[in-house]
Amino acid sequence: MNRRLTIFCHSILINTSKPAQKPFAINPRTNVFSLFRAFMHTSTRYNNNSSYRRVNTNPDPNDPSTLMKEDGVSVCSELWIESFRNPNQTITNLTNYLRRFELWVLAYQKVCADEMGSYMPRSSVQRSALEDLLALRNAVLDNRFRWGARLEFFIKSPKDKTEYESLSKRKIRAILTTTQPSPFQDRIVQEVLFMILEPVFEARFSEKSYAFRPGRTPHTALRVIRRSFAGYLWYIKGDLSTILDGLKVGMVISALMRDVRDKTVIDLIKSAMTTPVITSPPVEKKKTKRKYQKKKVLAEDEPKPDPYWLESFFGFAPEEAEKVPTWGHCGILSPLLANICLDELDRWMEGKIQEFYRPSKSDVIWNSPEGEVDQGNTSWPEFVPTSGPDKTRKIDYIRFGGHFLIGVRGPRADAAILRKQLIEFCDQKYMLKLDNESLPIEHITKGIMFLDHVLCRRVVYPTLRYTATGGKIISEKGVGTLLSVTASLKQCIKQFRKLGFLKGDRDPDPQPCFRMFHATQAHTNAQMNKLLTTMVEWYRFADNRKKIVNFCSYIIRGSLAKLYAAKYKLRSRAKVYKIGDRTLRRPLKEKKGQSPEYNNLLRMGLAESIEGLQYTRMSLVPETDYSPFPVGWRPDHEKALIEYIKLDDPKTLDENRKCLIEEGLISPQDYISMLVWNYKRSASVNGVNESELLVGTSSERVEEDEESEERLRVTNM
Repeated sequence: MNRRLTIFCHSILINTSKPAQKPFAINPRTNVFSLFRAFMHTSTRYNNNSSYRRVNTNPDPNDPSTLMKEDGVSVCSELWIESFRNPNQTITNLTNYLRRFELWVLAYQKVCADEMGSYMPRSSVQRSALEDLLALRNAVLDNRFRWGARLEFFIKSPKDKTEYESLSKRKIRAILTTTQPSPFQDRIVQEVLFMILEPVFEARFSEKSYAFRPGRTPHTALRVIRRSFAGYLWYIKGDLSTILDGLKVGMVISALMRDVRDKTVIDLIKSAMTTPVITSPPVEKKKTKRKYQKKKVLAEDEPKPDPYWLESFFGFAPEEAEKVPTWGHCGILSPLLANICLDELDRWMEGKIQEFYRPSKSDVIWNSPEGEVDQGNTSWPEFVPTSGPDKTRKIDYIRFGGHFLIGVRGPRADAAILRKQLIEFCDQKYMLKLDNESLPIEHITKGIMFLDHVLCRRVVYPTLRYTATGGKIISEKGVGTLLSVTASLKQCIKQFRKLGFLKGDRDPDPQPCFRMFHATQAHTNAQMNKLLTTMVEWYRFADNRKKIVNFCSYIIRGSLAKLYAAKYKLRSRAKVYKIGDRTLRRPLKEKKGQSPEYNNLLRMGLAESIEGLQYTRMSLVPETDYSPFPVGWRPDHEKALIEYIKLDDPKTLDENRKCLIEEGLISPQDYISMLVWNYKRSASVNGVNESELLVGTSSERVEEDEESEERLRVTNM
């Protein structure tokens, strides 16, 4: 019986006309039950195709694989484009983006990269992780998510192998009462909110702010100061970093709701700021005798710590960039929320810039009524930016984090009036009490410190050559002032002292770098070369770049020489330099004859090549970068967005088409094909039938096409 049924079903599967190939092989020895399943599967798949398509067109909302329709990066790009296309529109539909599962997968990949130290492709994300991620998304949308959970999680880190159900009461009490890192699921929610909110507000932020924003670095702020602040005599430097420590929740939410009116997102951020953060009181550590510590071996999934050179360079962070806000459970959202609150100050200052502008036609710079277009280069020395009754009065403003700098061109009374109004604004808007001492008014001749660089005025005497009447060339000395942006040597010494590289102020003495005592000479030199390379890049736009980098090289080289003298028992730096050369590129040994020659070991590949220290002479340090900074500068990603939006606009296409027709660069046939393509494109966008659009249902378009063809024939004749 089984044999006959098998032969009968096999003949049916062979004679079917639907599939071109058999979906799977049929084994005659298969039992009746498996064959019946195969037959039913084949019949329902090929004989009922309509029901098969109908079932698959409705994806299962609980299946994460069916929810990933697009790539997360493309969804983010779509949000960036829409935000920059309509920058002044109030946003009310962010919940739709919060519902997109692609963004949650992308956030999971980012947080895993920070947690594990390596990027995880989307194809490597396990099915169980996707299901947990979907549960986290649904909990956020249903208002079931709670910030700062310690024991109950929707999703855990891949490296977290803790079984919370089997923990003892003592360990549970320690988890609930002591300071713990931010939970893995909290960081995923923070990342999703950041990806949604950042493009919305980046399209609205003022161009006067340069901190906690993509593409706007301290170097950008220094270049803007060099270009735009050359004509100012009085400066107001303010510190609002207390705002970064925290604001009232109502102020933050009101600033956020100026542009975003999505209840789900607002409630989520509000709960993140109001949920208390559990912290344990600081405990004084008892001084114990230092014991030998074994070398730590990292696990396979444990990220590597920052190298020593990078940790040292982070110690050189200027005061303006040292403090990063952390508000409640907001995490990486905190800097963005701080910029949203401080953007009101930026907009208020932009209004004051227009209010204080009083142009003078007798001035060589800023003499246009608009005030935004600079007349001439203010950083060029032949223009003399002095104040007086016949000079233009103008102010400018720049903000980096919680610190701002205001330049005033005019009498000191204008700066005093502006300071008074600024104190009143901060009191009303941020409830921050400021006084005249916290907002000092300083003259440019005293030197203004900003981002560890000193702004000062340098008087120069350029030679002016011009042609007088009669063709006679006259050459005479002129007087001008130039804005000098120099790196502060005092701040550099302070940072080196904080890192333990030197001691003393007037006569700094390098100290041995004992952190690298157990490292090889090749590894130590390579680490210090990386530190010197980053220092060269940090002081790229300083007028005294050669001098300051040469000083850094002297301190680091002296520190390494003292370290090698103690490590190899050479007693003095002079002996280290004698053996290891000025750049410390030669190998240093404890005693002679203990090992073969270094060159033989290097040739056999048994020794590391020792790299000498860089920038040991001032002539090796690169020159200062004086490349001009364009007016109306924008980061590269904003330029790309604006260009894409412009090219996507039909008006731009029409303008380009008219320009090509007028210049005769296209033929009538090409123009007609272009019109057909444009009609098809508009039909696909507007949902109109292409046949109706191309046949000519619109008489106006047909008449326009005939007129265009006639105009082209006349021009070609």
